[in-house]
Amino acid sequence: MLFRGTLWLLLLLPLRPPGVQGRHGTTSSGQEADEPTPWPSVQRLQEQLRTAGALSKRYWTLFSCTLWPEHCEDQETPVPPLGWSLPLWGRRSLDKLTAWICRFQDCCSGGDCRISNNLTGLESDLRLRLHGQHLASELVLRAVKGYLETPQVSQALALSFHGWSGTGKNFVARMLVENLYRDGVRSDCVKMFIPTFHFPHPKYVDMYKEELQRQMQETQWRCHQSTFIFDEAEKLHPGLLELLEPYLERRSPEAHGAEAPRAIFLFLSNLGGSAINEVVLGLLKGGLSREEITTQHLEMPLQAEIIKSVDSSFGSSRLLKEHLVDFFIPFLPLEYRHVRLCVRDAFLGQDLPYTEEALDEIAKMMTYVPEEERLFSSQGCKSISQRINLFLP
Repeated sequence: MLFRGTLWLLLLLPLRPPGVQGRHGTTSSGQEADEPTPWPSVQRLQEQLRTAGALSKRYWTLFSCTLWPEHCEDQETPVPPLGWSLPLWGRRSLDKLTAWICRFQDCCSGGDCRISNNLTGLESDLRLRLHGQHLASELVLRAVKGYLETPQVSQALALSFHGWSGTGKNFVARMLVENLYRDGVRSDCVKMFIPTFHFPHPKYVDMYKEELQRQMQETQWRCHQSTFIFDEAEKLHPGLLELLEPYLERRSPEAHGAEAPRAIFLFLSNLGGSAINEVVLGLLKGGLSREEITTQHLEMPLQAEIIKSVDSSFGSSRLLKEHLVDFFIPFLPLEYRHVRLCVRDAFLGQDLPYTEEALDEIAKMMTYVPEEERLFSSQGCKSISQRINLFLP
């Protein structure tokens, strides 16, 4: 560490270029006109220091042009003579420093390089990787695309995902941030909270509120577009739900200036899953195909079950009473054919060969309900990856 620190100091030395006079008539070679020639070792050191000085200027140019490319389009900086091993190490260090600084500010010409907003990729992922969820796919794409393409927004976008476990709520949330942010869920602009993990003890709710508010404010300060995911939203404490209200309310344009920050809130919950399943089962028995089911069939039953839930404060919060949630997105129960596709994707995701028989066997291992019809997988597509291990040689 000491050696590296010394090298950095050498890089930053404000040495004079050759031929420039210094004090008392000294030249850039470091010797006065009437002084004897220094030892060869001293000469080599002086030459290395001059090279370091030239390199420091070169590195600063590269560094500043990476952060502010608009100021460097017409600049041409000569490459200094490289006579020792420092330049390679210096360039690597420069890259690390640049990447670190880019975490806190825009570093790409045209915007924040952490934000990709690949709506084409999102549409493709929803169409090819998400199975049996035509309503969720359509609603998520339409809501997110409309929000991001609006020139100026006055409030955050709030989406609430509802359905049985294993139907794809977390999968879609991750798919969303993978296409909107370069680093996906690891992005500085994305925060995910799980109440049972991040806020487990009700007696510490005041401390949780302070920490949650701090993280949200810091994220929105760092990123002009942020995403907050609340898994198991039905378990959020009333005090935390109350804290979220100002972040979802409509704000005046003057509150944040011409370019108001954008924020997407995703609430993932099992609430309403039973109502969704009952409606879908009834429609299928009535002769309607799965793809003919619309949001109009599910909207009222879903919201009614959410509101009347006695085990959760989510339905009675102002988020619902004040209509601060933009879309309630139903995730339908998965059938055998959808589970089979999930099994296939799990094999492909691990680069493993598979047979049609293996897909059938694993899909049949899942539990299907109701008992008479055995139509829906009670676990959705969960635990499929573990079951694949039973079929590996």
